[in-house]
Amino acid sequence: MDDELAELYAPFGLRISAGDITLRLFRDSDLPAYAELISSPLFPDETAPHVFDWWARDPVVRLREGQQWLWRARAGLEPRNWTLTMAVFDGDRLVGSQDVAARDFSTRRVVDSGSYLRLDAQGGGIGTLMRQMILVLAFDHLGALRAESGAIVGNERSLAVSRRCGYQLNGTKITMNGDRRVEMQRTVVTPTTFIRPEIDVSVRGLTAELREQLGVDAAG
Repeated sequence: MDDELAELYAPFGLRISAGDITLRLFRDSDLPAYAELISSPLFPDETAPHVFDWWARDPVVRLREGQQWLWRARAGLEPRNWTLTMAVFDGDRLVGSQDVAARDFSTRRVVDSGSYLRLDAQGGGIGTLMRQMILVLAFDHLGALRAESGAIVGNERSLAVSRRCGYQLNGTKITMNGDRRVEMQRTVVTPTTFIRPEIDVSVRGLTAELREQLGVDAAG
């Protein structure tokens, strides 16, 4: 079935693997596990300023809007603006989500990323590895020149993961988290500063069709 889906829509064939951890695009068959994922605890302190705004919504609304986000991101992949929303599996268990996104990638060669990991899967290195895996895709296979990310000031766990991947501080900005004004610590990593994982990362399914869809080989 996976091969059939990839033949119909190239992004479904993309798969990044390292040890027991696998990243691949969310499918509709993942929705029951996804519903459980975004209903499970993600933060030790759910009242902290850096808790996602969508986490505070009614669970029914959270699930509906989460599914709509997955469908929009998947359907909206085009060279000028794309987001790959990857399901993170530890073995057969869905434990998190890892995004990588870009605008005008063919000319800018810059990606942005965001992620979350269920609380009971944190602390064992998965959060660091899944971000390293997406950077291997970005730098080694897409030809990105830099990757940007950020965390709300006070989210030390997220910033610690960033440091373990080689991200460096890149100034701050004021942004909104829902209706709350927050200070965001920006970070940036390049192929030179990237701290690679200690295990091999395999990338499969980055076909010519998908590369075209992401603007990878377009002249810039």
